[in-house]
Amino acid sequence: MTAHIAAIATALPPAIEQSTMWDDHFRPLLRESRAAERVFAAAGVRRRHAVVSPLDLDVSGCTTGERMRLYDEFARPLGHEAVSAALLAAGLGPADVGQLTVVSCTGYTAPGLDVQLAASLELADDAQRLLVGHMGCYAALPAMAAVADHVTTHSRPAVLLCLELTSLHVQPSTMDMGQIVSHALFGDAATAVVLRPRASGLEVLATSAVTDPATADHMTWTVTDHGFRMTLSPHVPAVLGAHVRRAAERLLAGHGLAVPDVRGWAVHPGGPRILDTVEHELGLPPEALEPSRHVLREHGNCSSATVLMVLDKVVRGGLRAGDPVVAMAFGPGLTLYLTLLRAR
Repeated sequence: MTAHIAAIATALPPAIEQSTMWDDHFRPLLRESRAAERVFAAAGVRRRHAVVSPLDLDVSGCTTGERMRLYDEFARPLGHEAVSAALLAAGLGPADVGQLTVVSCTGYTAPGLDVQLAASLELADDAQRLLVGHMGCYAALPAMAAVADHVTTHSRPAVLLCLELTSLHVQPSTMDMGQIVSHALFGDAATAVVLRPRASGLEVLATSAVTDPATADHMTWTVTDHGFRMTLSPHVPAVLGAHVRRAAERLLAGHGLAVPDVRGWAVHPGGPRILDTVEHELGLPPEALEPSRHVLREHGNCSSATVLMVLDKVVRGGLRAGDPVVAMAFGPGLTLYLTLLRAR
């Protein structure tokens, strides 16, 4: 028996146009820098979503404690909306859920978001819970592997929720190019996935990972007195590019498949250069990564939730029974995670 994705649903806070974000907030703070303007224009983002818009409240001067209080205020309602929608789409109720797994690297509280949601959703009191924190953008895939294991072991449905409120971690604006890239890319989202045994939908077949510890300083997510600070190296796409084809071929070969056999690619849009690198290294046609580019364009990089949003887009684009699908995401480590799925 294997686990199948029965439904995916996303909840989003209000949208902000990228051009408005630049013109009305970041342009004056960055002294109308042409270089910074080019970064915002080249980010591949048309709009993003934020529980706290910098146009309404600039949190860059807030302490980490103040940001965590905002997380506590906004996370539960957004997560509740996403999980409720996913359960409804799967034809299930809260009492059917055997496990709730919550992934987030943008906020912490105890009792955690998993406990809060178990109460607000009215899950059964014996429903198991798992909280995955601070893994970053790739966290959805190892978390989904754990959820799939629970489903196959216990023969009960389970829910995975990836919720990231990156808007709460806007840093003071400087001319540091890594910070400018972060300010141009990230958005907020909550995406829930329902997995169940013996169901139609995407079958979860296998998950694999590659980590290059020698490049650990290329991408970091550090807790500071003023929120969580990201560092991004411009070398990230090249490092990932050195691993992506071998990692994909190794995963596929274990199931008698090759890259041309894959009918859907759900690649985390860490940025336009990363997508270009994956496309080049795998020899994919431009349309193969359009679901990723669409999510980046309309929502930005929403950390762990993003690859699930892309996967939903791939499913909605139409798959035939038996079609292989690969989900791929990247994050600190540098780490590359891949999941092989099959349409049923």
